[in-house]
Amino acid sequence: MSILLLEAAGIKKSFADKTILDVKLLRIYEGNKIGFIGANGLGKSTLLDILAGVSEPDEGVVRRYCDVAYMRQFGVPEVDTQHFEENSIKKLSEYKVLEKAESDNVSGGELTRLKLAYALGSDRRLVFADEPTSNLDAGGIEQFGKELSALDSFIIVSHDRSLLNNYCNMIMTIEDLDVKFYDGGYDAYRQITDERRRRAELEFEKYEEEKGRLQNVYADKKAKALKAVKKPNKLSNEIKQRGFTAARRSFDGKQRGFDSAARSVQARIDQMEVKEKPARQQVIKINFSLTDPPQNKVVLSGNEVNFAYGENVIFDGASFMIRNGARVALCGENGSGKTTLFNMIDRGDPQIYRVPKARIGYFYQGFENLDNDKTVLQNILSDGIQTESVARSVLSRLLFGRGEVGKLAGVLSGGERVKLGLAKLLVSRNNVLMLDEPTNYLDMPSIEALQNILSEYEGTLLFVSHDREFVNAVCTELLIIKDKKTASQEGGLI
Repeated sequence: MSILLLEAAGIKKSFADKTILDVKLLRIYEGNKIGFIGANGLGKSTLLDILAGVSEPDEGVVRRYCDVAYMRQFGVPEVDTQHFEENSIKKLSEYKVLEKAESDNVSGGELTRLKLAYALGSDRRLVFADEPTSNLDAGGIEQFGKELSALDSFIIVSHDRSLLNNYCNMIMTIEDLDVKFYDGGYDAYRQITDERRRRAELEFEKYEEEKGRLQNVYADKKAKALKAVKKPNKLSNEIKQRGFTAARRSFDGKQRGFDSAARSVQARIDQMEVKEKPARQQVIKINFSLTDPPQNKVVLSGNEVNFAYGENVIFDGASFMIRNGARVALCGENGSGKTTLFNMIDRGDPQIYRVPKARIGYFYQGFENLDNDKTVLQNILSDGIQTESVARSVLSRLLFGRGEVGKLAGVLSGGERVKLGLAKLLVSRNNVLMLDEPTNYLDMPSIEALQNILSEYEGTLLFVSHDREFVNAVCTELLIIKDKKTASQEGGLI
């Protein structure tokens, strides 16, 4: 019999009078390798915080029967000093960040590696990890996969389909405020949910067809009832023989019969189980001409670019050109200089030429472009140049519901804040966008939504992402940083 590691019962959590969790019963056993997925804002991080003891629920109880290691989505790494000497130094070395353990100058990928090293070096029986592959390059993701394969029990919040398929034996989601489990990896989960969606669409089509048929029958019965009460223009032989009064009773009886039949049909319509119509998204195109875009064939270029942090040389004679309208994925190992190049472009480094009309919009994970005291809609309109209809359409395409545009930015989840920051750039006057890991903290539906909207973007796009499928779907070419140089390549990742 499997050993029970953790159980939670009657867990409730609310924010601003809105209940986001109502978990009846959750049990984690030894051997459970759980991928935790779901839309941004549903409460995944909140639930992990409660299960790990970082925060308390409004109601309910959590019982932990073993020590839990927790890599949180935001914040600095938490060091387990008791086990540090034994295990963490080894993990820091394996993740190639031993020299960064006490440094303030770390990249996003290095910070993620530090968090993983401390969490996985703690030798706990149950591990929680919230977006553990954020900012990791291919080597870091491969290393983390090896760690997962060696763990007996864990819960990871992730949108990495490869990790979920290769290392998880269960998928956990939040549905109707409660948790639900599915056996297998992500593909098995998708097969079940896709079939559920197809069945719902088929049921809706049948519902519409039957409702339409009954409405036609009802209209026909009502028309016949109306016709039955009309006095005939010419008296029939029956009327002549039986007399007008008897015929009138006959017509009245027919009317009552048709009315009764019509009421019966209407009752059947009223008693039908209502099927929801599948949502269809209204798409309003962004008016890109409002950004006054440059007409030059090349909008950014660098010739023999050099850069170093002290003795740490990042670029040594790197040269590149970014063509107008290109969607360029910037690739390279963590620490190779991807974010450094973005920063050099953004601050106007004299080694990099930018055409006069090129206006840079830079997205990074600090969320500095959001006003926490303004609503979602107010944020996107504050410095946008598109109409409110276009702004609302962009929010809708990034999966913000109508009821969510009035939420304050300060109460949004990490994924929702990412999407809002991206939406602000898309409706701004900027015509060259630089996006540093835009898929971090996004759920899979949001990644696909962003993927679609960026694939249609008319301006010039530079982005960094560790999501291979996202890169291949969006980019038109690669700019690869290797050995302190840069090289361009048509198409996506092989």
